[in-house]
Amino acid sequence: MGIKVLFIYPNTFGMNMLPPAIALFSAILKKEGHQVKVFDTTYYAVDHGIDSDGSKEQGLNVVPYKKEMEKRGLRLKDSSWRDDVTKLVNDYHPDILILSSTEDMWELGIKILGEIKEYKNKYKIPVLAGGVFPTFAPEICIKYDLIDMVCVGEGENALIDICKKIENKKDYSEVTNLWIKQEDNTIKKNSITKPVDINENPIIDTSLFEENRLYRPMAGKVYKMYPIETIRGCPYTCKFCNSPDQMRLYKALGHNFFRKKKMDLVYKELKYFKEVHKVEYNYFWADTFLAMNKKELEEFCDMYKEINLPFWMQTRPETINDYNIKKLAEVGLHRISFGVEHGNEEFRAKILDRRWKNKDIIERLKIPHKYGVAFSVNNITGFPTETKKLAFDTIELNRHIEADNANIYTFVPFHGTPLRRMCEDLGLIKPETITKCLTNSPSIIMPQYPPDEIEAIKKCFSLYVKFPKNRWKEIEKAEKNDAEGNKIYQDLKNEYLEKYMPKPDADPHGGVDDFKHLDNSNDSKPGYKDGLDYH
Repeated sequence: MGIKVLFIYPNTFGMNMLPPAIALFSAILKKEGHQVKVFDTTYYAVDHGIDSDGSKEQGLNVVPYKKEMEKRGLRLKDSSWRDDVTKLVNDYHPDILILSSTEDMWELGIKILGEIKEYKNKYKIPVLAGGVFPTFAPEICIKYDLIDMVCVGEGENALIDICKKIENKKDYSEVTNLWIKQEDNTIKKNSITKPVDINENPIIDTSLFEENRLYRPMAGKVYKMYPIETIRGCPYTCKFCNSPDQMRLYKALGHNFFRKKKMDLVYKELKYFKEVHKVEYNYFWADTFLAMNKKELEEFCDMYKEINLPFWMQTRPETINDYNIKKLAEVGLHRISFGVEHGNEEFRAKILDRRWKNKDIIERLKIPHKYGVAFSVNNITGFPTETKKLAFDTIELNRHIEADNANIYTFVPFHGTPLRRMCEDLGLIKPETITKCLTNSPSIIMPQYPPDEIEAIKKCFSLYVKFPKNRWKEIEKAEKNDAEGNKIYQDLKNEYLEKYMPKPDADPHGGVDDFKHLDNSNDSKPGYKDGLDYH
């Protein structure tokens, strides 16, 4: 018979990448006989900070896409999220509530739970919090009155176990990976099990989400796009990322958190999404997609020929070469997102643990355009001990890279990252502080690089990168948030849009026809390991 599970996913408009973890958990729980629903606030007016993608458009970091969103009917709901979550809970009568939240969305998640507090208390519904933030700040999350349990580490097995025990009305205090609040408010901290075998997981359940959640902007257009997991974890040790801490967490247990999915299973998912859900574009759910050897790359390319859809990936500059980009471009690689992060070599190595030389980055990033592949470069400013002068080294490096888009973000000291601990050690942030990234105010305040200077660099970053240096005095005036500065900025912005902003890609409704280089000759041939059961 199973139980009724309700996921709470706090999110904001402009952060519209489908959360694959919830979709995966839904598939797993439905396979166990449970019912699953989600309350997702992505398309509600939640008043929880800035519009992420919208701010990137405003800051000239992405090709404008709002008109395409409107064409697809992707706009905020008219209804109130408060009314809708209350109605959903009262109609559905869940047996467990699961808050899946990042750190920057935690406060919104607690606010949502607060709206259904009366129901939770009346029927004694347990609330479980999971995700990266609860994993690395369980002592903070468990203190909230509305939170009964916290999942530390991966959630697949813990969810199966606790739902089964709730179904059978059995004690669940021994479920692994969980911190559980006892009646006397003491916390029972259960052990963490080994990492799951990702090759045993089912295809994610995207039916859990509304249709509009399956679309996201890319290069000025909007595509029906699905996430595909190829690896879990990351072999690199960037200090602003939580991957090093994930690796350490499981290494202490004698296990490797970094795992790869078998290519035939990746193919199975890709083929299912294309044939059943008519996906137009794929993105790979992998921090560093090219964390693979030559044999694995060739296997991927042989497989993907038959999928015949454009795709986007994230990787590091040092992972690319002529061979792999040429191979990937031949089978559908359309865009790449590169993490460069900072332009000063010494600072990047010491603070971020990224040790590549600028000249090597510049040379590697000449490769994609040779094969008709567009790319963006991601940068961060506001790191601990950084200065405005160092930020201009990032600008200088980006001036030597012919990226289609150069993005810049404010550093956020998330829990579970080495730089979070550095910020705490330097007294820049308190251990209990919950950070947000959807804000115009940096989380840390540094006298040598104050928030107004950080925001000024972000505001004018694209202008500094693209305009000749004889215009920099003009751009410097545009940094100021006053009448004169904003007027100059608007004039420069209009000029930038005319001269430097890439044109939107071809009409996404055309699907693979927009990508003429793709070989359609395999369409009528037997598939790559064809005959696999989708279900």
